[in-house]
Amino acid sequence: MKNKISLIGVPMDLGQSRRGVDMGPSALRYAGAIERLQDLNYDIHDLGDIPINRPDKYEDGTKLKNLEQVIEANETLAEMVDAEINKGRFPLVLGGDHSIAIGSLAGISKHYENLGVIWYDAHGDLNTSETSPSGNIHGMPLAVSLGLGHERLTNLYQYAPKVKPENIVIIGARSLDPGERELIREMGIKVYTMHEIDRMGMSRVMDETIEYFKDRTDGVHLSLDLDGLDPTEAPGVGTPVLGGMTYRESHLAMEMLAESDLITSLEVVEVNPIIDEKNKTATLAVGLMGSLFGEKLK
Repeated sequence: MKNKISLIGVPMDLGQSRRGVDMGPSALRYAGAIERLQDLNYDIHDLGDIPINRPDKYEDGTKLKNLEQVIEANETLAEMVDAEINKGRFPLVLGGDHSIAIGSLAGISKHYENLGVIWYDAHGDLNTSETSPSGNIHGMPLAVSLGLGHERLTNLYQYAPKVKPENIVIIGARSLDPGERELIREMGIKVYTMHEIDRMGMSRVMDETIEYFKDRTDGVHLSLDLDGLDPTEAPGVGTPVLGGMTYRESHLAMEMLAESDLITSLEVVEVNPIIDEKNKTATLAVGLMGSLFGEKLK
């Protein structure tokens, strides 16, 4: 399946308050995502961008922002991802904010008994409407996929949950809300914070992650949020947090995942070209995609 890749753009910025990540798919294409993978002899089918309906006005307050539009886009995404997997193709989703993971996982997980999820991110995205300080749905997709949160989100695509807590590994966390920390403890979710990455090194973190998934999962989805990297190297992201992973550490992580041959689907999210420097972050993201899909120096 990995030799045939279906690329789906989701120009969504409604899961958060800061505008700009809706241009992420265009920035990633402009940075050469398709050409990079074609050079590696992949069969790329670009399905274009899902149309996103804008709200009449941007909502304030702590309720779930732009709920209807987020649900609509994610239902469309789930259907498209599901259809491409049925055709034997690898789904590659370009975001957009991280709320699109709700649709990605809804379309992907039904094809696996035990889908593993690598959440490469500065954040846990484990909030619900009760714990979220902002009401931004891009801080909720992992909780939603575990079956926690608003019923219309958790039951998207008519089933829940999409993933089991023991099949999740979060890598790069350094900004967790109190409710998220409590949920991680309660559910026993495996997390490598920046503290662990600094102490252990990325090589050991990835060795342990790959070993952890090897016997317990029948597929692994990589949710790659560019804010997992340090903003000095990836400045154009939706929610930058200092003290993140380096470009080199991230390349090593992708190279090791390529060697493991575990990854069965990918989404790349939160690239914001408005606050970027000459499309630096999208270019970096395309480089990481190259490494994940087997690009080598020799």
